[in-house]
Amino acid sequence: MSKMYGGGMPGAGFGRMKFDDGQQKPNISKAMLLRIFNYFKPYWKQTMLVLFILLVSSLLGLLPPILIQRIVDHALPDKNMKLLVELVLISLGTTVVAGLLGVWQSYLNSFISQSIVYDMKNQMYTHLQRMPLQFFSAVKQGEVITRMTSDISGIQGVFNSTVINFASNLFVLSTTVATLVIMNWKLAIIGILIVPLFIIPTRKMGNVRWKLAKQTQEKMSEQNHIIQETLSISGYLLMKLFTREEKEYDSFRIINGESARLQIRESMAGRWFMMILSTFTSLGPMLIYLYGGYLFIHGEITVGAIISFVALLSRIYGPFGQMTNLYVDIKRSVALFERIFDYFDMKPGIVNRPDAQAVELTKQDIVFEDVCFAYQKDKQALEDISFTAASGTMTALVGPSGAGKTTITNLIPRLYEIDSGSIRIGGTDIRDMTLESLRSQIGLVTQDSYLFNGTIRENLLYAGSEASEEDMVKACKAAYIHDFIMELPDGYDTVVGNRGIKLSGGEKQRISIARVLLKNPSVIIMDEATSSLDTASEYYIQRAMHLLLQDKTSIVIAHRLSTIMAADKILVVKDGAIIEEGNHEELLLKNGVYTDLHSKQFERKAFSMDSQSPI
Repeated sequence: MSKMYGGGMPGAGFGRMKFDDGQQKPNISKAMLLRIFNYFKPYWKQTMLVLFILLVSSLLGLLPPILIQRIVDHALPDKNMKLLVELVLISLGTTVVAGLLGVWQSYLNSFISQSIVYDMKNQMYTHLQRMPLQFFSAVKQGEVITRMTSDISGIQGVFNSTVINFASNLFVLSTTVATLVIMNWKLAIIGILIVPLFIIPTRKMGNVRWKLAKQTQEKMSEQNHIIQETLSISGYLLMKLFTREEKEYDSFRIINGESARLQIRESMAGRWFMMILSTFTSLGPMLIYLYGGYLFIHGEITVGAIISFVALLSRIYGPFGQMTNLYVDIKRSVALFERIFDYFDMKPGIVNRPDAQAVELTKQDIVFEDVCFAYQKDKQALEDISFTAASGTMTALVGPSGAGKTTITNLIPRLYEIDSGSIRIGGTDIRDMTLESLRSQIGLVTQDSYLFNGTIRENLLYAGSEASEEDMVKACKAAYIHDFIMELPDGYDTVVGNRGIKLSGGEKQRISIARVLLKNPSVIIMDEATSSLDTASEYYIQRAMHLLLQDKTSIVIAHRLSTIMAADKILVVKDGAIIEEGNHEELLLKNGVYTDLHSKQFERKAFSMDSQSPI
């Protein structure tokens, strides 16, 4: 649930992002801007075309106010209908052309921004695939989804609200100011005198909105975390069984309320800002009318020139207001980029060495030599683990929960990286093998078999889409699940539901075994594959395991000693160390931990059978 952060696999710091209390300022550095620019670089041709359209549009925008001056000062006083029609048609044509250019520009804007989002999401997904298991065992699910969805999708607006707005406003400002100066430099100075007043509230407003934006994103991550944990199938069942609906609802309601209040504050902060700007923008035209009227009275300017001047002045205040607001938008956008780059800056813990080679694991021994591993620096999980799992044999791991058995098996496919020692297969250190060649030849069956919310066929073919129908049926028959599948209404095309909820534990487990059979790996790891199954399911699973493990190098973890009594070698693990080693008979003679485990299990079984007998 949303408040469970219990042990198991600590994240070694992967979950500690750069979250702050809202006091940290955005790092708008040269390096940050260059890094952002690199995402736009592949689309420089489209960007240059957009800039050209913006330049043409800014020039076309000058024509209507200038034409108004000619209409007022010439066409109307002279009662020249032909000139009036010509000027109106030119103005209309200019508007139509500008509109068409705007449509083209909008398409290019959308193409560029969506392409950047597409690239960034692909990069993020690939990057997360390379992250070690420690990362996912520590980070909140909602946090990952927020970074992948709303954070990256928010970048789409950055191109439109920053890059495009900046270029558009720059072109409009430069062309308009030049035109105003040419028309009347005195009025131009009066109009431009208002501009510095825009700067006063901008910087403070930028910091306020940035802080609120970052806090809002953090609250959204918390919301997503609660949704993922409590409305996933496992979390939902746990919530129902422990009747935690009210408490979880209260947690969600509180965070949702905080998020809503932050968004209201951000929205209102922007409104106050725009109100101040609008007050300043209305002051300029009044001064133009005042001073322009004075010049008209003295015969220095025409009425048309005043009207045209006021119309052009709006082309300064509007863009300049947006330019000052652009500073606010940039600071808000940096909050998104910082969160995204936080993830990109996390280095994958397990990667191929430069000289790594693809290897064949068939009929190769697995050798652990003095292996040490810790999830956290101050807590050793495994210490000096040494053993050999001979080729074509079964090596079993037994011991109390939390002893380190699963950790040992997770080290073989390099889901975690050892701290010291070595793990060799066929004499080659697994760190000298490519990850793909290593993992592609290892099959893993766990107690909690994961099935995607798709058909049985899709789940089976996850092992290899090239497998034929005959191979799939053969694997399912070997796993004693084919007959059950054929009894279903849709057979192999039956949808199993989220995490395979429509199937029993034994059915899911046998499908999982069939999937591994389709993969046909050289090394098999089975982690508590039968511990939670009923007797009938365990019987079928054991028969399937017999076929699965034939001629394979296998490592099996089991709490039920009955499943591994025939193992070639049994390792007893306790407190991260191997304390006993041998086959079943040899370990019983040692009268140690294994003997104690054996006695307790079979005494419990005998007691259970006696308790069911009639008195």
